[in-house]
Amino acid sequence: MELSKAYSHSEVEAKWYRHWNDLGAFRPSDSSASHFSMVIPPPNVTGSLHMGHALNNTLQDTLCRYKRMDGYRVLWVPGTDHAGIATQNVVERQLAEKGLSRSQLGREKFVQRVWAWRMEAGGTILHQLKALGVSCDWSHERFTMDEGLSMAVIEAFVRLWEDGLLYRAERLINWCPRCKTALADIEVVHEEVNGHLWHIRYPLVDQPARGLVVATTRPETMLGDTAVAVHPDDPRYRNFIGKKLRLPIVEREIPVIADTFVDQSFGTGALKITPAHDFNDFEIGEKHGLKKINIFDAEARITPEAFVEEAGQEPAWLHRYRGKQRYEAREIIVEELKKSGLLEKMDGYRHAVGKCYRCSTPIEPYLTPQWFIKIKPLAEPAIEAVRDGRIKVTPEGWSNSYFAWMENIKDWCISRQIWWGHQIPAWYCKACDGGKLLETGEGDYMLARDARPIVGREPPNRCSSCGGNSFLQDPDVLDTWFSSALWPFSTLGWPKQTEDLKRFYPTSVLVTGFDILFFWVARMIMMGLKFMADVPFRHVYIHALVRDQEGQKMSKSKGNVIDPLEVMERYGTDAFRFTLAALAAMGRDIKLAEERIVGYQNFVNKLWNAARFVLMNLSPGQRSEQNLADSLRGNELNLPDQWILSRLATTVGNAREAIDSYRFNEFAHHLYQFTWHEFCDWYIEMSKLSLNGTIKDDPLKTQRVLATVLENILLLLHPLIPFVTEEIWQVLRERLGPGKQVMPGGIEDSTIMLQPYPRPRPEWMQPEADERIGFLMEVTRAIRNLRAEMNCAPSKEVKVILFGGEQNLAFLRSQEPYLRALARASSVDYLTKGERPRGAATAVVGETEIYLPLGEMINLEEEKTRLSRELSRAEEELARVQRKLGNGEFVAKAKEEVVRREKEKAEEFEDKIRTLNLSLGRLREVEQAGEKP
Repeated sequence: MELSKAYSHSEVEAKWYRHWNDLGAFRPSDSSASHFSMVIPPPNVTGSLHMGHALNNTLQDTLCRYKRMDGYRVLWVPGTDHAGIATQNVVERQLAEKGLSRSQLGREKFVQRVWAWRMEAGGTILHQLKALGVSCDWSHERFTMDEGLSMAVIEAFVRLWEDGLLYRAERLINWCPRCKTALADIEVVHEEVNGHLWHIRYPLVDQPARGLVVATTRPETMLGDTAVAVHPDDPRYRNFIGKKLRLPIVEREIPVIADTFVDQSFGTGALKITPAHDFNDFEIGEKHGLKKINIFDAEARITPEAFVEEAGQEPAWLHRYRGKQRYEAREIIVEELKKSGLLEKMDGYRHAVGKCYRCSTPIEPYLTPQWFIKIKPLAEPAIEAVRDGRIKVTPEGWSNSYFAWMENIKDWCISRQIWWGHQIPAWYCKACDGGKLLETGEGDYMLARDARPIVGREPPNRCSSCGGNSFLQDPDVLDTWFSSALWPFSTLGWPKQTEDLKRFYPTSVLVTGFDILFFWVARMIMMGLKFMADVPFRHVYIHALVRDQEGQKMSKSKGNVIDPLEVMERYGTDAFRFTLAALAAMGRDIKLAEERIVGYQNFVNKLWNAARFVLMNLSPGQRSEQNLADSLRGNELNLPDQWILSRLATTVGNAREAIDSYRFNEFAHHLYQFTWHEFCDWYIEMSKLSLNGTIKDDPLKTQRVLATVLENILLLLHPLIPFVTEEIWQVLRERLGPGKQVMPGGIEDSTIMLQPYPRPRPEWMQPEADERIGFLMEVTRAIRNLRAEMNCAPSKEVKVILFGGEQNLAFLRSQEPYLRALARASSVDYLTKGERPRGAATAVVGETEIYLPLGEMINLEEEKTRLSRELSRAEEELARVQRKLGNGEFVAKAKEEVVRREKEKAEEFEDKIRTLNLSLGRLREVEQAGEKP
């Protein structure tokens, strides 16, 4: 086996993923006593891989691969969520393209159609996750509506009912007229919109010329008004309290009531009360015993039922509104109010509107019978579990957000009026409750609030009230998040007491985004404590969002979406994964630019080329570490060998500490710095002197050090960049010969992912070697910087003069072969006294002074001309940027990011001008000293 000249990710990735899967390497081993388990946040079955998935699963996979190599028995459970509303919408759109609707198919056939779609297309995202390299145990794959999880959902629902934590009641809930279903509070997205505030006069019944003016953003709901409220201490309205107003259009008499909830400073200080269509009004209505008039049907159209019931017949005015959509009704109402002179004025008004998180339709507060969980008894122990440290949240600041939400939590509405999902295991006797069906349109129905549910694990056989044997199942399905809340234990077999459940619950850590802290994380904690009497996970790591390079949220409308699949195809999965981890600073959103991915693709290529160098210089058949241990006992290693092993030992410790603390960016940083800047840039260059015989040293020993460090680098990096490390390791393993390790679970030594993760080696720690090589590197860097400043050609060797103390110079003299090779020096002179050289570029490292005679490096006149031209260009560019920044209109109107970039440009040009002036100053010194080129 050989490494090709260039790394081709397209030839490597699919091959090794197939190898790992066929090998069974993703399954938990049988040999380890220590367990590590995670459940994947199940992506929607409708989903396609986006940046959030990519980041989340890269971090999870990094943890799993690390723990697996570190000797743990790892189980990572994959799966997908049935995504009730989202999936139903997808299939409904497909039907619409064929001119069909779900009501035409009927519930049973529609659900069959959704299952067929799921079998055909629902696994797309899991295949995409495999392309990302995730090492889930695919034999444990679950789906929130598979047979086992469906059994868990029914069991959980029944137990909650039996424990008195479930109830069915008519409540005002968030309703999506498009999806025609209830939504939980956290499923409502609030957006600021430009609207209006209409000021409407409600005349007094006994004095029509007088009245109260109310201000509202929703005039259409006035048809359901049953009161006007004022603050009891508002002197403007004290005399109105208790009087009757005549509701415009409807002609209903409504009272003026006093309530301290009213904000005297908002609008006119008089608040119209619509208990059936506003949450605050509902609470006020409950307090004052007001009637609730539901003016809309399930699609937010004006419905006649409430008005007919109120008047005993259809009112004359109703024909103008019957069946009108809410916003259409609004326009008609506003026109009528204008004509009647009751619209006092209309102001522009910016306010928040709640929208459905799935389809962005404005939600409607809607009065319907729904199922609720009494949440307080579940929330209190869940709060305590985080407070007492049984669950540790990282970053810690998210604990405060969790407490704030949980301490003010409201009962959870868990019923949804759709067809795809877990149908609620409750039945109603047709003889007793058959007449209580409420049609909601398109073949949907719901049961009236006084219908009596029979909850059970199986359908009932006989009604205990009437003896009837014909039943109707509750048409509602459960909120998708209900089944997701059971995910950590239902995926392990609950309610059965399986071996997996005993062994892997509680899970070790949950890696998730902050956006589902309340949707999902809090609910899993509540359900885990309720049904398992233990927390669902010991740690929660919350990562941030992936944004574009400007810090903007990615969206199709902005055109700034970066497709992970395209990125992986273009740059390779390893480069993409390393980028995400390297940018995943705790608590800080990721600003992702493709240039960063290109940079880490270069890192992958650098590792590949370093491996090719090592392999080309490696004699076959040596097990590196054992032979190296023999060398260490004999104290045979030269200073660079001691240094690189010491740095390796330090890097291992730093890397382990970082990943154990979920500091993924620091983990990546430590490995990047060691691999590129210490191993590749320095040690490989120093090793060449031993390998080519420039210094008197045993080249076999250097080969063993190279092989040892490379092998450890591959092991350290594998959790982050699994594909390239596997490809290199396979070739290295063949070159070195078979190892002495027996792989976990008895699997043959055939993959890097089951090798032991490196542990710190105290015997390799050499602080003195670190310090001495560090000094050599500083001197070399100083020489390189002087050469670069003077525009000295990289191939040109230069004379170096060192002036300093005897001890430092003696050390540098002992390492002169390395210094000359690394700094491209033709000769090195060592001076401890006498005059400093004149006409030389100068740098200082500690007490050591470095001089490079300029006359030997460059053509003085040509260099002065070049630097002067560069200085002139830099000054022109700086002036241009400063003019732009001095333009007040530009600074006021340009995006903050654009202004920031211009300021950065100005700083860069200022730095460049300083450097160029410094270089010109050095050349003038040479002239003044009489030096000639």
